[in-house]
Amino acid sequence: MGSKMMKIIYKKSATGKRSGEAGFSLVEVLFAAVILMVGLLSMVAVFGYAVAATQTVQEDQIAKQKAQELLENIFTARDTQQITFAQIANTPGGVFVQGFNPLWDTGPDGLAGTGDDVPFNPALTGCPAAINPGGVECIKLPGPDGMLGTPDDTYMVMGNFQRRIQITNWLNPDGTINTNLKQVTVTVQYTRPGNAQPRTYTVNALLSAFR
Repeated sequence: MGSKMMKIIYKKSATGKRSGEAGFSLVEVLFAAVILMVGLLSMVAVFGYAVAATQTVQEDQIAKQKAQELLENIFTARDTQQITFAQIANTPGGVFVQGFNPLWDTGPDGLAGTGDDVPFNPALTGCPAAINPGGVECIKLPGPDGMLGTPDDTYMVMGNFQRRIQITNWLNPDGTINTNLKQVTVTVQYTRPGNAQPRTYTVNALLSAFR
């Protein structure tokens, strides 16, 4: 009798030990899979954002450079007295057209954003006419070898870029117009395929009638 009791107790103890060493349940496995999936999706989203940001770095730099060039162009025209201070204004009354316009050549007056701007001549820019039918500005960029001036150079047609020059009067503290100061705001914007919202770069400066 005592021997049988010992056997029964031993079997129960052994069974309990095997239960303590059992693996994960199905619910635990599913919960871990969900956590892993959320982590992977987050990593994919971050990677996609990084790739998109890298692709816009070049366009951002070009927009910044073009905006600064336009602003310097206006200051140079003032300094050289190419145009009068009164002409530094938007049309009508001034020489700079209103609204956004394409990146065309400066025309006879040498000033960008004025009414005599004309399309670029592909023969002078080196940009093939086949890829630039609109005559907008075209930039030569280094190809896969990373070196400019080699056979694998590529061209970037800036048909998706636009520029705008806004010139407004500067007000005195009493609200009257300061006839010797104007605010110049230059904006360069561009769009990317599949994204209707343009990216913009803007520079502002005060322009004085005195050099």
